[in-house]
Amino acid sequence: MTTPILTVQSLSQLTAAQDWQLSLAHDRAEHLLIWIQRGQGRLLIDGQRSGTGSHNAVFVPARHLFALDLGRQAGGTVLVLPDGTDLRLPQTPRQLRIREIHAQAELTGLFEAAQREQASGRPLGSEAMEAHGALITVWLRRQMALDEHVPQRKSAGQRLAARFCERVTRHYSQNLTMADYAAALDVTPTHLTRACKAATGKTAADLLTERVLYEARMLLANTRVPAQDIARHLGFGSAAYFTRFMQHHTRHSPSELRQPPPRQRLQA
Repeated sequence: MTTPILTVQSLSQLTAAQDWQLSLAHDRAEHLLIWIQRGQGRLLIDGQRSGTGSHNAVFVPARHLFALDLGRQAGGTVLVLPDGTDLRLPQTPRQLRIREIHAQAELTGLFEAAQREQASGRPLGSEAMEAHGALITVWLRRQMALDEHVPQRKSAGQRLAARFCERVTRHYSQNLTMADYAAALDVTPTHLTRACKAATGKTAADLLTERVLYEARMLLANTRVPAQDIARHLGFGSAAYFTRFMQHHTRHSPSELRQPPPRQRLQA
């Protein structure tokens, strides 16, 4: 069976039931369309923070910094599209609050149809999934074209925060200081910190730290690359400094983070 070019997953599948995989500020190599069907939370996207609720559609293009912190009762579905797909996609992140019941039911139905196809294992599954993805992205672009979903004009501080977030996705592993980031953005470190705090609820240093922490945890969980090499890749001066960083932010050492959760160990 041909591997589909795109997949549909639940939120828990996307994160492997580990909340930090969404709640830490990070970017991904693929595009995401997240359909939140129940529950509330907080979203950081495009250099801004906002609340989320039921029937929110969140589009996150590849390599855009975002974080989604959802409550335990939240649930939803995610369309994962690899970068480079031929499907027509928006170029910017968007959060849509879908209030019209027909539009809510339409997107839910499109996701359910794609899930059924994905699970069917029938021939030409890749082509069928691409067709389902095309219908979902048409729904998205139609909604974005509505007057009710035209985004508000950003303030100068929000634009600065968005520019900083974009730089973080490209330079987080280079051990740059806040002064380096501020100089590249032609502002002072203090102004950068204040702008990010006002726009996102987090300081510029917080956002950078979370992006580094996310990468470290992903590499520790999904590869066997030695911790000292991960430390070097992320710009740490020594493996010991990397270990202290991880213990401070997670209360676990790198070796402990490599171990599967206790329930998984018992099932192995």
